[in-house]
Amino acid sequence: MLDNIQYEQPPEEENLNAESKSKRSGCVAFIVDTLETILLALVLYLAIDALTERVRVENISMLPTLREGNFLLVNKVSYKLSEPSIGDVVVFHAPGQNEQDYIKRIIGLPGDEVRIADGIVYVNDQPLYEPYIADPPNYTGNWVVPASEYFVLGDNRIHSSDSHLWGFVPREDIVGRALLVYWPFDEIKLLRSPEVVQAVQ
Repeated sequence: MLDNIQYEQPPEEENLNAESKSKRSGCVAFIVDTLETILLALVLYLAIDALTERVRVENISMLPTLREGNFLLVNKVSYKLSEPSIGDVVVFHAPGQNEQDYIKRIIGLPGDEVRIADGIVYVNDQPLYEPYIADPPNYTGNWVVPASEYFVLGDNRIHSSDSHLWGFVPREDIVGRALLVYWPFDEIKLLRSPEVVQAVQ
């Protein structure tokens, strides 16, 4: 007969057990959600880091387009999918040193003849329309761009260390194409538009 006796839990004890289980499951759910969020953020960061690079402008060679202290977003895969174009603003390893990067504008493509005379830049005998430069160049010269290399100039022509001084940029030294200025906020802008560089007919 004693085997059939059942003891009922007081309602208060049942409530405490339910609350305890609910708190435990809520805590586990919070930890799982937090870990998922951290993992997702890490995956996104690694993906963004693989595709882009953040660069800080350190000098005045690209005035007035870029100024010292601007932060840029650089597309590192752009030239794996397409060819560089005249007018692209690119980041590349400085000549002879991979630990330092420069930022300039592509002016001449492989096989192009670049000539600078009387403050005007000619590509294949066509004068370039360049509304973005600070001042016309005060130097002259003639260059034929070798295969797989590029002729680059800073927009601040008179105060830029670029191809007119040290030569061409090999394709493999180009890090990527600068897409936009993202800092400071009041200077956010895209860095490429189809009409920026064009030969004057």
